This record gives sequence, structure tokens and C-alpha cells, in this order.
Amino acid sequence: MTLIPAEQRQFALHVVSQLRASGFQALFAGGCVRDMLLGLTPTDYDVATNAQPPQIRQVFGKKRTLEIGAEFGVIAVVGPPSVGIVEVVTFRQDLGYSDGRRPDAVAFCTAEEDALRRDFTINGMFYDPVAETVIDYVGGQEDLHGKVVRAIGDPLARFTEDKLRMLRAVRFTARFGFRLEDATGAAIRQMAPALASVSAERIAAELRKLFVLPRRAQGLELLRSTKLLGTILPEWNLAPSATPAELSVWEQTLGDIGGLSRPSFPLVLAMLVVGMAESAALSHSETLGGVSGSPGARQIGETVLRVGRRWKLSNAEISQTIWLAEQYVTQSLAQASSRPWSRVQPVLIQPHIVELLDWTQTRPRGVSEADLDYCRQKLNLTEGELNPPPLITGQDLIKQGLRPGPTFANLLQTLRNAQLDGQIVTQAEAIKFALQLMARE
Repeated sequence: MTLIPAEQRQFALHVVSQLRASGFQALFAGGCVRDMLLGLTPTDYDVATNAQPPQIRQVFGKKRTLEIGAEFGVIAVVGPPSVGIVEVVTFRQDLGYSDGRRPDAVAFCTAEEDALRRDFTINGMFYDPVAETVIDYVGGQEDLHGKVVRAIGDPLARFTEDKLRMLRAVRFTARFGFRLEDATGAAIRQMAPALASVSAERIAAELRKLFVLPRRAQGLELLRSTKLLGTILPEWNLAPSATPAELSVWEQTLGDIGGLSRPSFPLVLAMLVVGMAESAALSHSETLGGVSGSPGARQIGETVLRVGRRWKLSNAEISQTIWLAEQYVTQSLAQASSRPWSRVQPVLIQPHIVELLDWTQTRPRGVSEADLDYCRQKLNLTEGELNPPPLITGQDLIKQGLRPGPTFANLLQTLRNAQLDGQIVTQAEAIKFALQLMARE
């Protein structure tokens, strides 16, 4: 069921009221406070309290609570289907981060001490929904007004605790169009290689969010300038020695990515990989005195597979990325309006064709505006017109006495092409054509 923001907030307020009625302190905390102050609708609500996990479960009952992180002071209170859950977190201090992700242990504390252990000032505020007041121990309101992403306290300490925070700093900066505070940015540049110790799944989860932001190009450039790009995507490190031509390819790629109207994570990744291949080909050309070739589809597919496996992407994400990259570099939509329909139709019926058109619109690469218009017009056809069922199947051929063999698949494809191109329009014509083809063998 779709979550309803108004009901989410109402339930979060109910959680606060129930805790307070039981004698505890309770406040909205973290991202929901930030979003409210920015005039955005929060997607979820966290409640911070001085009640400890057993007390939280006692207030709401064991049937309505989940111990999703009781050892860290985190209990989920389950609401109606339209609400989901509200995480209730006990005010805590974190005692060491030996794994660079989770605290080794926690000590329960005051609200102010809890705020000081959080990641960024804009995420470190509390809000009293009853009194409708902000409680800010870390200068988060000032940084929201100044449009700054700043680590709380010593940025090196914050990033040492959880190295993924470096990537989150970039994402928040891009998401809100803010500026990364100087000391925070310097700490990221210093610690960028340490991001390699973070699990691939956590890194990919952040990139999935970053790549589809409206300011995704700003985020990618920030990855480069903070040196995180070299850790995440060493194939495109863009070292200080990068040539103006290589930087031009990077800037062109960012411009293309920023110009997308329907970005997806696989599409942006495909564009990055193609850009990497173009930059590598350019660098090779300069080394050889101008002798070079364009990056090939196979090479690009191998790169996507390598990156996808390193980031532990799903098979579906890898396949989608490879398809988009290969279709783009082979210019599969070029001269679409003048080629046989049987050559163009198989591309247009693919599930990610709209993304391919979006990319091609951003940088045509041999595809004319007339070709793009033709493809869009064809996509407006009904399903039956765009992708009619085959006139004949393998079983139909077997009934005609034809035996399956090495040429069977090719025969079916030839018949399908003839159908799409209008050479045959009935099953009888398809059977006759099939028998003629087999007689020539």
C-alpha cells in the first residue's frame, strides 16, 4: 500500500504523545526535521527519546513493536498499512566504531549528547511537534539557511566512524544544491581511499539515489573533486595530470547526464562507462599520435560487467546497463526511418527504449531528429500494431513435416522479419514461404 505522508506524520505525533504520556521525553529527529524546515514533505519520521528499548516496547506493546536494533537503542513502532513504521531511537552516545560502520557499543545519554554524535548539522536537529519548536544543538538551522553541508564536530572523526558518510555528504550536497563546507570537503579528500573498505552494497545504495537526483551532474563532479570517484570508479580516475581533452570528455558526459529527462541508475551508469571508454580511446589516440578507434560494444559491455560485479549490482541492473550502452554505441536507431522495419522494431519493443531515446536526444551520435521523431511515433502504436504476434510458430512448422534442427531458429527469424516488413500477412502465406525456403536448402 502507498504510504500517505499526512497519516505518517499523524502517527509519528501519536508515538511522541504516547511516550510523553508515559513520562518520557520524545522529539522528531534527523532527516524529517531537516525536510520540514526546507518546506519538503518528509518520507519517514524518526522519534528520539530518553526511554530505553524495553520501556519503548512496554509503552506500545510487543505486538506493535519490532527490535530492529535494540542493542543500539532502535525500536520500530508499527503503524497502519498507510503509515508503515516509525523508528524510535533512544538518545545515545556511540562507543567506538571498529568496523567503520556500526558502533561497538552505545551509552544512553541526553538529547544534546545524542545530537553531537550524528553525521551532519542539517541532520542533527530535533523538533518538538507539540510546542512546534526546533531544538538545535549543532547549528543546523544556520547551515540550512546558508545552504551548507557540514560535519558535526571533527569531520575526520565523523568519517572515521562511518566512512559511507563521505558519500552521503556528496549526495546531500547535490540533493539540496548546497555547498560542501571546506573542512568537511578537505576531510573527504584526505580519507577518500578509505571508502574502499565500505561494503559494495552500501556504496551502490547511495549511488542509486545520487544518480537520479535533479542535480546528479553536480553530484558526479563533486565525487571527482573530492577524490571519491577514483575509489568508486578507478577506471575513470581523472588524475590531476588529465589532459584538457580528457577533461572535455568528462564535462561533455556530465552535461549529457544532467540533460536527461528520465534518468535511471542503469542509464547514468551506462553513460559514465561510455564516457570512460571515449576518454580512454582519446588518451590512447594521443599516445599513438592520433591513431585510434571508437570504443567497441564488446569492450564497453565487459567494463559494465566488471563494474557491476564490483558494486554487486543485480543481474537485471547489469543487463539493462549493458543493453543501453551497446545500443547507443552501435547507433541502433540511426537511419531508423529508412531501414527495414524488421531491423528497427526489435529495438523499439525493448523495455528500456524510452531511456535510450532520452540519451540519444541528449547527444544524438549519428541519429537525426527525424529518426527520433519516427521512433517516438512508432511507440505510440498499440501493442498489437507495434509487436503483433508471430504468424507462425515452431509447432506450426513441425506440423508441416519440418524437423527442428540447426537452421530452425534462423527460419523462424526470417519468417518474423518477412511478417514485420509486410511481405507475408497470413499464416497460409507464412507456411508457403517457409516451405519455399526449406526447398532451397
